[in-house]
Amino acid sequence: MKNQKSVNNSFELNATGNASINAITRAMGFGLLITLAAAISLPSTAFAGEGHDHGVESAKKAELNNVSLVNTSLEIADDGHGHGEEAEEEGHALELTAEQQLLAGIEVARLSEESFSLEAVATATLVVDRDRTMTLAPQLDVRIEQRHVVPGQEVKKGQPLLTLGGVAVAQAQAEYINAAAEWSRVKRMSKSAVSASRRLQAQVDAELKRATLEAMKMTSAQIGKLESSPETIGSYQLLAPINGRVQQDLAMLGQVVTAGTALMQLTDESHLWVEAQVTPKQSENVSIGSKALVRVGDKTLEAKIIGRSHELDSVTRTEQILVSLENPGHVIHAGQFAELYLPNAVQGGVILPDAALTRGGDGDWQVFVQDEDGFEAVEVEVVERQRGMNLVRGLAAGSNVVVSGAFFLASEQAKSGFDIHNH
Repeated sequence: MKNQKSVNNSFELNATGNASINAITRAMGFGLLITLAAAISLPSTAFAGEGHDHGVESAKKAELNNVSLVNTSLEIADDGHGHGEEAEEEGHALELTAEQQLLAGIEVARLSEESFSLEAVATATLVVDRDRTMTLAPQLDVRIEQRHVVPGQEVKKGQPLLTLGGVAVAQAQAEYINAAAEWSRVKRMSKSAVSASRRLQAQVDAELKRATLEAMKMTSAQIGKLESSPETIGSYQLLAPINGRVQQDLAMLGQVVTAGTALMQLTDESHLWVEAQVTPKQSENVSIGSKALVRVGDKTLEAKIIGRSHELDSVTRTEQILVSLENPGHVIHAGQFAELYLPNAVQGGVILPDAALTRGGDGDWQVFVQDEDGFEAVEVEVVERQRGMNLVRGLAAGSNVVVSGAFFLASEQAKSGFDIHNH
């Protein structure tokens, strides 16, 4: 009985002790659960503290967590709702390096000073800039002896294109050598030894024979070398007169080409012309020297109106407009179709592609403008949308607007936790 009582007392003690331990464990577990819940409920983006020092620490932690899609932190300050004014002033812009912009496909275009309209649009065609295009057509019968380039090749000024020869070439070169030698002899003679008419005849003959070689597209250096090396007569190299691309290449080895036949065409594609047909109503707002927008595929380029025909086509009843544009990188080519947007000061605005527009946190349309601080979201009014283009108002002329890659910036803006209203 005594042992049984001892066992019972021991059981009661253990039971009491276990009960106490279980109570403590449950209390600790509940406290831990509350702590974890509070930690989970904290926002991922830090905000400036309401007069507390720990707000700065939270902002630093949030900044370390804001890692961009290109694995580089974007410097984004937190929104303090009127607190921490210095952080708020720096928090509007997203900062990206040139490498990040290239990786994200961000393209920036400077807005024109002109206003445009989606209604004042005309179909157009890209053509070569005739001021930067050369047709190579020797004014003499020539034979194609050797080719040095292929169609579509980029060449530099002075680069050999073809080696030309033939009987007519040899004869023209020989006649020049003789005429140049005679003029050189007559020049050294005194005025009393040769008449003025003879002197003039020798000079004119030499210049005529030289002009024939120049009509064959021989350069001054080639002609000068020919005088000192007459054994080279019978052929010469046709050199590129400008930097450009080889187009309309018709030359074939061994072919004898008659005088005046075009062998090649070189075009400098860094500049192109745009030919558009506009209605009489559209042409009312056209003035030489004013700006225009040219859309080719997904690219929108600023151009300049350089000419108009002032005459209506008898069939289409339209007038031709000629526009010049720069083509850096040769991203567009002659022969492509385009859309030409004409200036309209009355009902106009800024024309931007769909890729430039995103929705802000409040659902309003926004674009991103680049300044010295980075990329900043700006709310705009979309007046009209047609064919992937948008008539937008609310932007200052001359602003640098993101026309491609705005979605990336919008995602970074959303991830950072602030919008253009600083909420």
